[in-house]
Amino acid sequence: MGKIYTALGLMSGTSMDGIDASIISSDGDKKYSIIADKYYKYEEKFRDELVRIRSKVLTNDDFVSFETEIAKIERELTLLHAYAANDLIKKNDLNIDFIGFHGHTLFHDSRKKISKQIGDGKLLSQLCKKDVIFDFRKNDIDNGGEGAPLTPIFHNAIVNKNLNNELNKFDTINILNIGGIANITKTAKWEKFYESSDMLQASDIGPGNCMIDSWIRNNSDSMYDNKGKLASYGKTNSLILNQALENLYILPPYNKSLDINDFDISFVRGLNLENGASTLSDLTAEIISDAIIYFSNSLNSLCVVCGGGRKNVYLMDTINRKLSKYNNLKFIPIEKFGIDGDYIESQAFAYLAIRSYLNLPLSFPKTTRCILPCTGGT
Repeated sequence: MGKIYTALGLMSGTSMDGIDASIISSDGDKKYSIIADKYYKYEEKFRDELVRIRSKVLTNDDFVSFETEIAKIERELTLLHAYAANDLIKKNDLNIDFIGFHGHTLFHDSRKKISKQIGDGKLLSQLCKKDVIFDFRKNDIDNGGEGAPLTPIFHNAIVNKNLNNELNKFDTINILNIGGIANITKTAKWEKFYESSDMLQASDIGPGNCMIDSWIRNNSDSMYDNKGKLASYGKTNSLILNQALENLYILPPYNKSLDINDFDISFVRGLNLENGASTLSDLTAEIISDAIIYFSNSLNSLCVVCGGGRKNVYLMDTINRKLSKYNNLKFIPIEKFGIDGDYIESQAFAYLAIRSYLNLPLSFPKTTRCILPCTGGT
């Protein structure tokens, strides 16, 4: 058995509402266990500033145009991550080997092979007095990859550890993460994965929460549609929905990584708050449902869902309704298997930090389109 390391993972996601922090122990391979998870909410002033900066950075050149503003918020973001890390370490009285620091994505363009996260890894290391592994995406991009998604190898560990019974019942088990962008991982039994890493497949598949969140932020005082209540009060505009599906549709083979700036919501600008939320939610559900069907390959398939979007009751009900005619396809929240779906990504970056230290691959040709399996992280 390989040495077991203890790592703390930090994730600031596209919802821009706070930091997810997790401590895990793992050998960076098959074995892992969850020690602690905690959420650290951003204060409203910082969150609003992060949202403002994120909306201004639309091209790579904007990093030069807004250099001073970005440097300021990067420092603030790093200090908040340091507080979260030190607090969680102190509360659990543990010796941490590594901190996996994702930072916050300000710009991602797969076509130009650019992915930029803010967050000062060296400063975080000084403040926490721990080895910090960060800048996880660069090496994948340098090796021909899309830079995302990076969590599939951890998704595979989750399924092999926690869903043993289901591995024998289903031909395929997929993990769907509905964050700002939705991505899906087609997992494999470890023995199949070791025979060929191509058995592990993944891709971004389209918008998750990003279009709905953007609409709510732009048209109300809220950050998101809590449980999809606004969408449930609204009426979907079928004409606008069908036009949007024609113009925005994400088609197989799902081989491009995506960014929230890839999706424009101006086509619903004439609708009221509730009808816009309903129309965008139905659009999102349509795109996600088609991707789930595609990745199930018409086999006896289980799709396990995690990420913030699973809390949107309207969105989940709409996806379930669209999948209901497929008797061979089960769509189940990850909590049904005793797993907290809020912390998958922060746990993943703790796991990836350990793999990075061990020089194990983080990404694979069928997950990010890199040329060969490659490690990453600084």
